[in-house]
Amino acid sequence: MTKLRVGLLFGGRSGEHEVSIRSAGAIARALLTDANYDKYELLPFYIQKNGDWVGGAIAQSVLDSATALQVEATDNRATRWQFPPEAADVEVWFPILHGPNGEDGSVQGLLQLMQVPFVGSGVLGSAIGMDKLAMKMAYAEAGLPQVRYRAITRAQIWSNPCVFPKLCDEIEAALGYPCFVKPANLGSSVGISKVRNRAQLEAALDSAASYDRRIIIEAGVTAREVECSVLGNDNPQASVVGEITYQSDFYDYETKYTEGRADLIIPADLPEAIREKIRETAIKAFAAIDCAGLARVDFFYVEATGEVLINEINTLPGFTSTSMYPQLWAASGVSFPELVDRLVQLAIERATGARQPE
Repeated sequence: MTKLRVGLLFGGRSGEHEVSIRSAGAIARALLTDANYDKYELLPFYIQKNGDWVGGAIAQSVLDSATALQVEATDNRATRWQFPPEAADVEVWFPILHGPNGEDGSVQGLLQLMQVPFVGSGVLGSAIGMDKLAMKMAYAEAGLPQVRYRAITRAQIWSNPCVFPKLCDEIEAALGYPCFVKPANLGSSVGISKVRNRAQLEAALDSAASYDRRIIIEAGVTAREVECSVLGNDNPQASVVGEITYQSDFYDYETKYTEGRADLIIPADLPEAIREKIRETAIKAFAAIDCAGLARVDFFYVEATGEVLINEINTLPGFTSTSMYPQLWAASGVSFPELVDRLVQLAIERATGARQPE
């Protein structure tokens, strides 16, 4: 039996470089389990922090050690985006690049130009899912309920001293406190601040503007944070619903990726009607921005009113030991090796139009 050569692409030029390595390690182990060993040949490709691609033994050593290579920050155009020779042998790509330049459509466009199937959403779904403002606009158009929000730009924040106070006045009047200030185009809670007063708002806006030129401010809500995983292409399936609880002020980057800092309750203790509503809305959110393969959809459940509000979608969720996406599918009866196998097959299905068995 001829093995399918899977190019595992990880690392990347984002603040989530190390998380990507951990996700890739878990996927690599799943591809090499007994269930998948005879089906797939693993070809690892590591994008260093300076943008250079490496494959073979060096990429494998990063997977094995789960440690990033220490390289100088160079601007060598002669080596940037030059592919290792074994890249030509890849029959399906499995990108697990979190954050900017990895899940925002840029790498997806590159892989599409290669004319080789790849796991996950294409350029459109990836770009909209990554950009919180574009995502919110798309979901508003689709009629999906969300928290109140305002969008502003870096130019407004870093404008003259007379304009900035008026901007803060408008935010306070529209959203009140507490509220959340977020860069529009970063993942995994990077650059997000929870603010409760004017001084914190001013500092948070300045901080967010240092990350992105487009910023979102969201009204705070008293709600439970629940998540649902989606798997499929044109006929996606939703997993059981899980809940996140934590002791920190909000679900920030450190809480998200540090073992023991958050508890994942799977399945979530929710009324059946609410669970079903979340699952149905997750599939609608997936379809609304033309996602493919996989996504995790995050919600707020406001118990006092019974509202289910969509928070965001993540089109390339983590696959680490603390990640909700694979754990939700495990609780739904899909093991990690089976999940990885199905994602590879879904990539082929989408590229060829050949329907795979459900």
